[in-house]
Amino acid sequence: MSRFFNFFSNENGNAINNANVEWGTNIAVMGGGSWATAIAKMLLERTSHIHWYLRNQDTIDNFKRMGYNPSYLTSVRFDINRITFSSDINEVITNCDTLIFVTPSPYLKNHLKKLKVKLHNKFIVTAIKGIVPDENLVCTEYFRQVYNVPEDNLGVLGGPSHAEEVAFGRLTYLTIGCTDEAKAQMLAEKISSDYVKTSTSQDVVGIEYASVLKNVYSIAAGICNGLKYGDNFQSVLMSNAVQEMNRFLKAVYPIERNVYDSVYLGDLLVTGYSNFSRNRVFGQMIGKGYSVKSAQIEMEMIAEGYYGTKCMKDINKHYRVNMPILDAVYNILYERISPNIEIKLLTNSFR
Repeated sequence: MSRFFNFFSNENGNAINNANVEWGTNIAVMGGGSWATAIAKMLLERTSHIHWYLRNQDTIDNFKRMGYNPSYLTSVRFDINRITFSSDINEVITNCDTLIFVTPSPYLKNHLKKLKVKLHNKFIVTAIKGIVPDENLVCTEYFRQVYNVPEDNLGVLGGPSHAEEVAFGRLTYLTIGCTDEAKAQMLAEKISSDYVKTSTSQDVVGIEYASVLKNVYSIAAGICNGLKYGDNFQSVLMSNAVQEMNRFLKAVYPIERNVYDSVYLGDLLVTGYSNFSRNRVFGQMIGKGYSVKSAQIEMEMIAEGYYGTKCMKDINKHYRVNMPILDAVYNILYERISPNIEIKLLTNSFR
């Protein structure tokens, strides 16, 4: 295992020698949803023990008693002797060097408000495909700006990956983004298995923004499906979506990348086409005439793209990228413009 030599300061300003930290020795999954459960399953294929933060003690008690997450991916069985559960976020962070955050982006700030310990000397990995509302920051930027986590201690887990398919052990390709290649490789090794293939990247911000945008485009795909647009148009929508995504990524973080790699285009396609996609399902309901609130109530799950749409609209006020699909979804969800009218206008902008 690679070792990293860094110096940090404690609250009194004294230097703390953080040499000889062996990253990945104690890994925590921070969150209890379906993707968090899938990540825990992947980690335990190669790791003897993990920590798991679940905010509800009743959930932990039921998990221990039944041997599976009582609320998500109930078909996945766990050896609970290999898991240290806790509902105390400070306890988990104190005991771990690597933290994989998988809480929905609208709830991240509230979870972190409970913190009494520092994050700057932890390897923070976000598997959250969303933006922190009110802050309009992707999650790694939020950790960097608010909690002073160094850039090399920030990572992102991305790629086309429905939790349900991971639960079934279906072949999945994931990308770990981090400017520190050794940390990225460490995590890649921890989650690799016969059904999970991994690669690494330094495009942390690009992967995060792409994962936000693909949720917006998935809502658009769902709306069009709800309006009875067919597969022919769906392909045109996705073709224009990847071009729109590429324009934005070039504007916000202009590095060399191949937007047709699976972590960008692949994630867009699986989210836009699959019935496992909660953002697509949410969009379908809107296209069929549901109000936003009624769709959210009936789904009983977070569609990250709803929040991501507003955040991206606000962010793009600065960059002024031509983003007609984002604009159309925003107008439908937040301006209450008829989906029929808005999508019709959108079709006239495609070719």
